[in-house]
Amino acid sequence: MKTRTFLWRRLDAPGFDFCRLEAGSRLRLGGSAIFAHHGRPCLLSYKVACDSRGRTRRAEVEGWIGSKRVALLIVADAVRRWRINGRECTRVAGCDDVDLNFTPSTNTLPLRRLEFPTGRAIGVRAAWLRFPDLTLHPLDQAYRRISRTRFRYETPGGFSILLDVDGAGFVTRYGNQWRAAATL
Repeated sequence: MKTRTFLWRRLDAPGFDFCRLEAGSRLRLGGSAIFAHHGRPCLLSYKVACDSRGRTRRAEVEGWIGSKRVALLIVADAVRRWRINGRECTRVAGCDDVDLNFTPSTNTLPLRRLEFPTGRAIGVRAAWLRFPDLTLHPLDQAYRRISRTRFRYETPGGFSILLDVDGAGFVTRYGNQWRAAATL
């Protein structure tokens, strides 16, 4: 099993995210994001487990947003039906990846799962856990490989950002919002 660890620093606000990626027959991602949101301290720890095809099977998010306790269990079955804390979320049916809005780590999931020739864009639909309301929504995403280590990430509505990645497809820079401060 190959393991990578990353410490990201927020560039647009106070905060850090420590993440560990374990890549073997199944990908596992886990970490903790510590940041401020509208003057409230936030600590959100997360774990994501993928199946043998690199698709999200389970995600857990626990922690605090200010004084509000967070405890979420997100599960996707083999036919891509999603549940959040046991309740089916039909609007994200068919999605392959979870995208946790508070961390850059989950952008690594489609980047590792899919093959991206330079100059070509590949569209994916993610089950996006929107922050701070922590609800799941479908999010169409496009990743265009610009070079071996750079992608343009776009979503409907005009959001576009450059992602720098390492040789394993792990995000090292998320535009002007996050940058890897240390890697191992």
